[in-house]
Amino acid sequence: MEIVAEDIEVRGPSGQLLAPTSLRIHSGQLLLIAGDQALARTALALVLSGRLRPTSGRVRIGKSTRRRAVRRHTAVIDAPEVTEPDGALQVQHVVAEALCLADRPSNPRYVRKWMERHNFSDHRGERFEHLPAAERTRLLVQLACESRSVQALVLDSPDRHGGDPSDWYRLAAERSEAGMTVAVLCSPHSAEKLNVPFARIGTDNRPDPQSSPETDQPSSPEPAESA
Repeated sequence: MEIVAEDIEVRGPSGQLLAPTSLRIHSGQLLLIAGDQALARTALALVLSGRLRPTSGRVRIGKSTRRRAVRRHTAVIDAPEVTEPDGALQVQHVVAEALCLADRPSNPRYVRKWMERHNFSDHRGERFEHLPAAERTRLLVQLACESRSVQALVLDSPDRHGGDPSDWYRLAAERSEAGMTVAVLCSPHSAEKLNVPFARIGTDNRPDPQSSPETDQPSSPEPAESA
């Protein structure tokens, strides 16, 4: 499933939130997208997932430009103040709510079994905000994939929780290697630290039509050098 964004721009009452940005992501690809402003990253995540109408430009998923189709097949993960879970909730309640939204069983027994199966049992009664950064992202990615209709993932600024960027990059790469279309938005600092190719907000990131899809796929991040 391909997602194509063509010159999408978002403006609010106070001015521009997202500068015109173009990109293309295909099935089985992980695209890292860097932007300085958190609001711009979230705006792009919401537009790419069909949750926000751009002021100008358009988003196409496959052959459809209908936002409803984009929303159905795309999950936006951990967008600040939009899709991020309430930090005061227990992890088991976050899981139950997400499973319910994905049309999966969400009763206590199923939630307990689900958490055991995915190695989250030790966090059942823990407040969500206390989850380690890597576990937080792993949980939210796993829950997003519970929906049978989701074919694309958009992760919004997982680096804001700290930790090693290679942890969330590896999680995203696993999903793209499984055939999903995956975009991860982060700060330029995190993108540079990963030492992999990345797109930039506010530019045209669409690959040359003559390039093959394989050349667009970021490589695995190289280990960071020790100080």
